[in-house]
Amino acid sequence: MDRENRESMDEIHLRILRVTDDLRVIQRELNCAAMQAPNDPELMEALADQPEMESVQGLKSALDQMRHFLWFYMQVVTSDSEMGEKFRQMFPFVLALDQLWAVAPFLLIQEIGLGAAFAVCAALLYLPFSERTLIRMAYVGPRAQ
Repeated sequence: MDRENRESMDEIHLRILRVTDDLRVIQRELNCAAMQAPNDPELMEALADQPEMESVQGLKSALDQMRHFLWFYMQVVTSDSEMGEKFRQMFPFVLALDQLWAVAPFLLIQEIGLGAAFAVCAALLYLPFSERTLIRMAYVGPRAQ
């Protein structure tokens, strides 16, 4: 690995550590708020407010997508030799399920609004193709080219 790639990976590693710490802090703060809310009607109302619910829903969607992506990423970097062929066989089903999952934000239009639903949907629509690209990069075979 050349110096530039090494520096890039070091930067990614540091960002992962920062984001992980931030997510743990967010979890603690949300947990504290959830524990206090039943006894504080004003806090309960503030937590259920539209902007707060939209941001939490957006975070949830992003984390769900990231979890899904990281599963594939870990398979690629650990070089599971059968993963490429398994994924090629599974891709039509994964694509169908991921596309169905991508339209799920429209079920929340009442809570998050039409604009947020389109934004989340647009991000989720690309998920199966990023997975497929990652798998193809790692497991180049006669059918993957």
